[in-house]
Amino acid sequence: MLIRRHVATFAVLSFLMCSTAFADVRLPHLIGNHMVLQRDMPIRIWGWAEPDEKVAVALNRQQATGTTNKDGKWEVTLPAMSAGGPYELLITGKNQIKIDDVLLGEVWICSGQSNMNWVMSHRTTNFDQEIAAADHPQIRLFTVPEPKNAEARDDFQSEWYVCSSKTVGYFSAVAYYFGRELNKELKVPVGLVVSAVPGTRIEPWTPGAGVELIAELKDKDKAEYSELYNSMIRPLTPLAIRGAIWYQGEGNVGDGFMYYHRMRALVGGWRKVWGQGDFPFYYVQLAPLNWGGKPKDQLPQIWEAQTAALDIPNTGMAVTNDIGNTGDAHPRNKLDVGKRLANWALARTYGNKSVAYLSPLYESMRVDGNAIRVRFSNAAGGLASRNGKPLSWFTIAGADQKFVPAEAKIDGDEVVVSSPEVTAPVAVRFGWHQIAEPNLMNKDGLPASSFRTDKW
Repeated sequence: MLIRRHVATFAVLSFLMCSTAFADVRLPHLIGNHMVLQRDMPIRIWGWAEPDEKVAVALNRQQATGTTNKDGKWEVTLPAMSAGGPYELLITGKNQIKIDDVLLGEVWICSGQSNMNWVMSHRTTNFDQEIAAADHPQIRLFTVPEPKNAEARDDFQSEWYVCSSKTVGYFSAVAYYFGRELNKELKVPVGLVVSAVPGTRIEPWTPGAGVELIAELKDKDKAEYSELYNSMIRPLTPLAIRGAIWYQGEGNVGDGFMYYHRMRALVGGWRKVWGQGDFPFYYVQLAPLNWGGKPKDQLPQIWEAQTAALDIPNTGMAVTNDIGNTGDAHPRNKLDVGKRLANWALARTYGNKSVAYLSPLYESMRVDGNAIRVRFSNAAGGLASRNGKPLSWFTIAGADQKFVPAEAKIDGDEVVVSSPEVTAPVAVRFGWHQIAEPNLMNKDGLPASSFRTDKW
């Protein structure tokens, strides 16, 4: 009888505890102590409580109220605010939650596969010194944990950290260096939300809303899409952001130009679900890599697709064929990758006209006797050889489509390409090999991206 009474009492207490927990206002872990909210944009705060419960949210002398729907979800919107803080965020329903040390600044999503996931302490260049010097209280770090299964989720166990030598070691190196540059130049808080999973293709990151935008993908197997989006990105979409950076593509080597359409779907889909218009989307062009038994032009075809993706509005590409390691899919120099992405943001998003961010890109060609003149964009100051040696990785072909190594000489914003073996040239390729580390750059020191003038 005593045991039964204890069991009954426990059951009543459990019921009361569960009822109280259900009634309590609850927030996603993304909204927590030390977070950064996007400045100069309406601020959405969301969570869960008992159905029809009234919820009030207060921040920096501003307040908004809302009511939960039948599923117990609520969302309120505070007016846009300028950079500043720290502030206290107060959420009040039947209970009250206080979030401390909230900053207003710039918020960026940092996503992709292993090179974005690669943390500072994992043998990145000069990681000991860089970690020791990482005292940046205005930079805040948040990492989305990998899902344990394929189920969609609305929340996950994680938290915001103040950037310091104690916290940055296990944070994305590319994201950290990107954020450090923004914080240094803009003098405002920066919030970095990393959502990246090693070894992943682009399709699982893409919402169905993005696939529907691209005619070239509508007949594809939709089972490939959305899995990581649903667990790693969708829970972030109520958060106002400035933009996104993306480092991925190794998982799609072999897709050729189809990767361009997949990029269109990813960018268009994210923009649609966030509902913030064409927000900035800056990405990394993969570094050269010896893929062993794969055809030597499979990686160049991904480079070609990534370059073509620059026609997506408000995008930018950081070229990295000079800072990779052909024997390692994970180049240790994450500093220059992060800085090049940051320079795109500083120039294009924040209007800093003094920042060099554009790599030379193939623009046009014309036959000039037994040579071909190749014109480059982003070369107004002229072109140069990075190491002072003759230009490398140029090949040339005639109508027989047989490419041979070529001599290449700089002439202003053009390169004159020729070979005694090809007297009637019709096409040029540059860096068209998986291990190509060409030395052509512009006067700003940024490397030229690979290209081909043919479609053979």
